[in-house]
Amino acid sequence: MRIPVQRQLIWWGIAGILLLVTMWLLGSAILPFILGAGVAYLLDPVADRLERMGLSRTMSVVVITAAAVLVFALALLLVVPLLVRQASQLIATAPEMLDGLRSFLASQFPNLMPEDSTINVAITRVSSAIGERAGEVISTVMGSVAGVFGVIALFVIVPVVAFYLLLDWDRMVAHIDTLLPREHAPTLRRLAHEVDEALSGFLRGQGLVILILGTWYSFMLMLVGLPFGFFIGIMAAVLSFIPYVGVLVGGATAIGVALFSFWGDPLWIGAVVAIFAIGQVVEGNYLQPKIVGESIGLHPVWLLLALSVFGTLFGFVGLVIAVPLAAALGVLVRFLTQRYRESSLYTGQGAPAEPAEPMRVELVPRGTVEASRQDAATSPSSADIA
Repeated sequence: MRIPVQRQLIWWGIAGILLLVTMWLLGSAILPFILGAGVAYLLDPVADRLERMGLSRTMSVVVITAAAVLVFALALLLVVPLLVRQASQLIATAPEMLDGLRSFLASQFPNLMPEDSTINVAITRVSSAIGERAGEVISTVMGSVAGVFGVIALFVIVPVVAFYLLLDWDRMVAHIDTLLPREHAPTLRRLAHEVDEALSGFLRGQGLVILILGTWYSFMLMLVGLPFGFFIGIMAAVLSFIPYVGVLVGGATAIGVALFSFWGDPLWIGAVVAIFAIGQVVEGNYLQPKIVGESIGLHPVWLLLALSVFGTLFGFVGLVIAVPLAAALGVLVRFLTQRYRESSLYTGQGAPAEPAEPMRVELVPRGTVEASRQDAATSPSSADIA
């Protein structure tokens, strides 16, 4: 007996709610496993390529793990300390920069910047707040990062989970395929394929764009001698996954530091402006269209909404799973929209009636029925025989 679709939706809805409640209750306890699964998902194509080159699955995973550990160690030893140091220095120098901005505006526009003006008071308050809370902000950020990830989760659980999941990824996917409801398996496979295309296109493509932009911004800003150039370049590149936000925030910060550091030398200020202008032109005309693509299904507004909602509901775990869930929900919304346009609710026409039960007709040679009637008429009845 076939289970109605409505009842199936109820059961699957209950299962989804239980999964969300479990994630909310467990919180950071499942974060290392989510991160490990994400790492395995991102590296699975690399393992598949190494397998096509002749390596076994185990050897492919060992090679990938060794390379990942080496890159992570270099980043931890060389990049992270420089980022933390420059971020701390930038926060500590910010009050002095704001005081310089206030003095400049007061000297150039005395009518607009009296002592009790709104702009003057606001700049003074922001400068004082940054100066008082600079150390507190840095210690809070570092403490929260240490608390969220944890030394054990970072250095033990995540790599181990990623290693074993990457080793059994193909078998795990095949096993999950066998557990799909048979009636809806083709549709679920198609939706999963679309989610994979959207998610992999965004994560791998945007990751490569961030790497290219981060290298360009940080190297060029350091080359022109801009203080905190490495941190500003990395910050602008990381924020570039939101169109125009990276270049606006990073560019404004870089130009502000350049004005403070290179005042009276417009050549270097123009060089900083040119670096961000070139980066924006290359990103908009080549990197985003060629690498990320225009049809991955993750609109920036949709992504920001997902980050805000899931971050509020599940904290840092929500931020980690926001992008995959945004991709899945985007594909599901497009699928439901397509079904809606095919339904009678959209077209205004009722669904065709169910066909009637077919009538069974037995075909016999011509004259068979007439012969049966004659035999019945001529044959003696049971009453005559009695």
